[in-house]
Amino acid sequence: MEIPENIQEQLNQFQQLQQQAQAVTMQIQNVEVQVQETEKALEELKKTDESTEVFKQAGTLLIKVDYKDALADMEDKLETLELRKQTMARQEERVMKKLEEMQSTIQTAMQGMGQ
Repeated sequence: MEIPENIQEQLNQFQQLQQQAQAVTMQIQNVEVQVQETEKALEELKKTDESTEVFKQAGTLLIKVDYKDALADMEDKLETLELRKQTMARQEERVMKKLEEMQSTIQTAMQGMGQ
């Protein structure tokens, strides 16, 4: 039995959406790693005294920066990463909901074919 063209098109869209969901999930995992690294660096920075020399990586170079500037930069970076993570989580939620809807539609159409 051959699958009708409209159902085949829905299956193709479903597969594309699955790939998009996987990509978003991988991006979220990447951001989570960055959040953890930033939190750890911020924690270590807060353990040091303000008079401690602090260096910031710029490509392959280390550049001396003011302690307060480094602290503010790290806090800003952490806040940005957290916002990105929240945005991506909402995107993932929307994609997963759309996947569920498409799966239900495709299953209904396939069951209709079998009758």
